Amino acid sequence: MNRTVAGVLGLLLLSTTVAAQRVEPIGLHPDNPHYLMWRGKPTILITSGEHYGAVMNLDFDYTRYLDELARDTLNLTRLFSGTYREIPGSFGITDNTLAPRRYIGPWAKSGEKFDLTKWDPAYWERLKDFVGEAAKRGIVVEYVLFCPFYEEELWKANPMNPANNVNNTPAIPRTEMYTLKHREYVAIHEAFTRKAVTELNGFDNLYFEICNEPYFGGVTLEWQARIAKVIVETEKDLPNRHLIAQNIANDKARVENPDPNVSIFNFHYATPPDTVEMNYGLNKVIADDETGFKGREDVHYRTEGWDFIVAGGAVYSNLDYSFTPGHPGGTLVDFKSPGGGGKELRRQLRILKDFMYGFDFVKMRPHNEAIAGGLITATLGGGREKAKTAHATVRCLAEPGKAYAIYVRGGQGAELTVQLPAGDYRAEWLNTKTGNVDKDESFKHGGGQRRLVSPAYGEDIALRIRLKAQG
Repeated sequence: MNRTVAGVLGLLLLSTTVAAQRVEPIGLHPDNPHYLMWRGKPTILITSGEHYGAVMNLDFDYTRYLDELARDTLNLTRLFSGTYREIPGSFGITDNTLAPRRYIGPWAKSGEKFDLTKWDPAYWERLKDFVGEAAKRGIVVEYVLFCPFYEEELWKANPMNPANNVNNTPAIPRTEMYTLKHREYVAIHEAFTRKAVTELNGFDNLYFEICNEPYFGGVTLEWQARIAKVIVETEKDLPNRHLIAQNIANDKARVENPDPNVSIFNFHYATPPDTVEMNYGLNKVIADDETGFKGREDVHYRTEGWDFIVAGGAVYSNLDYSFTPGHPGGTLVDFKSPGGGGKELRRQLRILKDFMYGFDFVKMRPHNEAIAGGLITATLGGGREKAKTAHATVRCLAEPGKAYAIYVRGGQGAELTVQLPAGDYRAEWLNTKTGNVDKDESFKHGGGQRRLVSPAYGEDIALRIRLKAQG
């Protein structure tokens, strides 16, 4: 028997359980809120993960997936809730985990259709098992509550579409779903948010994203603020408080009038990482939350990650199309998806993570002024061009006088002039593909400019300068 929309408004609030105990979820670092604090340690999140369908796709073995991330010490996975799903062929992705053949979502079935007044216990059990297994492996879960419908086919496949439920939900344009125009749908969104926040409250390895790519499909800022408020209000009566992320733009944008409930500002395809500098004054975490539409080559995603993190970002999440239901360990090679991924890229991103964790990065800030000058060398037609190439950049993150993380993107050789206070230093040129130190030198410096020359490299190189321990 169909339930009316009026019934949805009241009944969607039912069937929520509270079993959480007090934990300390991942949060902003108290000494430098551009970074995170988790389990008592400063944290940067770096990953190359599956296409967000690990829980909704019943054919995906998420324990094997999480094991693979853990092997490379990658520490983040992005997870869509199931309020949005894709269909085979969406965006040209091979064996897309977000397009499950066997789909499980938050709402229960009534016959062949969904009943939006009832939850599916099997979904919530699977979700909590996934987050718990991630926690055991030191992996943080970004749980994405909603996503706009990019195409009519995706709206037609959704449980909230009136053709797919027994609740007489109103027929509306898909571009009005995530607005405040239709109280019936707002009630559904709020009820789901309260349910998810309550069920997941006991996990420390979790934060919420309001909506993926809200700048597509008519999603309004007012609706996003409402969902953020529901998260906060729900957790007032629960033991734990979790961070909230908001997806701002592809590439870059200046955040105007930031929502005070938001602590992580997400950007997609944020290369070059200009958005970090544009929004650094917010004193919140800036994330490159998705990339992966530039072809198969590792160089695109390795260099974007290095550039973003050394610019002062704290989260980097690449889409890795080698993870599929048939290859949950990330071993698919012959995919035709629009991006890349695989064991080699994940190994290279581990090098980035290890490089950053070799510093006391909480004490570091963007410090490009330390680069007083230099030349980036390129090989052209068998000769050497002794000039700064048009596509080369140099970035510096530093604790001035003590530690400098420098990243050169582009060219095949670098001659940098670095401004350093007086001290006894060691400089190491790191190969971003192998993790090897290809050149190192120690020097006593009287203060001022110091010239440092790299070994030959391909595509990019990192430089680590540290003050030697005294005594």
